[in-house]
Amino acid sequence: MSAVLIGIVVVVVLLAAWLFLQTARNLGKEEESRARMEQMQRDLQTLAGQTQNFGQQLGQLAQNVTKSLEGVTGALQRGVTDSATIAAQAQTAMASELKNSRETLGQIQQQLGAVQQAGHQMSQTAQTLQNILGGAKSRGSLGEVALERLLEDALPRERYQRQYRFSSGEAADAVIFLRDKLLPIDSKFPLDAFRRISEQSAAQASTQADEARRAFVTAVKGHADSIAKKYILPNEGTLGIALMFVPSENVYYELLMTADAKAQPLDEYCRSRNVIAVSPNTLYAHLQIILMGLQGMQIEENAERLHASLAGMQKQLDNFTEVFEKVGTHLKNAQQSYSESEKRLDKAKDTLDGLLGAGESNAALESAEAPPALPAETSAKQGA
Repeated sequence: MSAVLIGIVVVVVLLAAWLFLQTARNLGKEEESRARMEQMQRDLQTLAGQTQNFGQQLGQLAQNVTKSLEGVTGALQRGVTDSATIAAQAQTAMASELKNSRETLGQIQQQLGAVQQAGHQMSQTAQTLQNILGGAKSRGSLGEVALERLLEDALPRERYQRQYRFSSGEAADAVIFLRDKLLPIDSKFPLDAFRRISEQSAAQASTQADEARRAFVTAVKGHADSIAKKYILPNEGTLGIALMFVPSENVYYELLMTADAKAQPLDEYCRSRNVIAVSPNTLYAHLQIILMGLQGMQIEENAERLHASLAGMQKQLDNFTEVFEKVGTHLKNAQQSYSESEKRLDKAKDTLDGLLGAGESNAALESAEAPPALPAETSAKQGA
């Protein structure tokens, strides 16, 4: 503030010197200079008043700034203290979070190890399955096992038989007993042809894919023809149809979606050969319907046996009615004979009572008319 005042004073002095020089140079303009001096003095007085006000304002501003600085200093000190506390809490929280993160990472690593082990096991299992499905005999065994499980789950044991052999020597994988008919089922698994279709489709080679599809069509048709020839034998009690079990939903879907060179769907060709292609899901549905039919046949057989039993009971009841009527007739005749005998007995009793009454009256008259007799004579008469 003093520097400002000194500066102002220096400015005033310089102005005064400059005015003095102007006055000395311009003697002819003394009045004008005097007037200017007076005006300058008034301006200086005004400037001094403004400078005093400015100094007061500067002092007030300095006080306000000092108070603000004191408040800011206190706030900074409190902020530093709070920051230290917050930093300590943050450090503790970060240490806890880091510990939890380490534990979580350890668990994730363990889980990743388990997933890697499971993936390795799945790879081994897939390789084993690949080896199992590598040969036609192994695939046939797999289809037979799947067929057997479905039959066990759906039908009573006495309603089907595995490896049923016909007189020709051919053995179907299974037959279902439908009262006096047989429904043959044979498992077919054209996996090689289907695999070639999948591989060629993945390689996007249209020509080779068409060749693989034709091979698949040929394989399915060959299976259908073989089943129709070997197992549809009405002279040996089979139905006019047979089931071709395809133990893979993917292969079954490909069979439904594929047509031959004449645009005839494969499932339609199978039906034309009286062979019904079924997958595990559709076979289970067929078996449920067959089970309902078998239950209906059993109910019908039970109804026939019940009807025969009721007919026999009716015949026995007719025989009993005939015998009962004879017994009734005999009882009726016996009752009539009893009534006649009772009447005759009553008459005989009345007659006997009459005879006894007449004898007693005669004896009384004789005893009243006869004289008193001696004891010996009386005894003799009584004895007579």
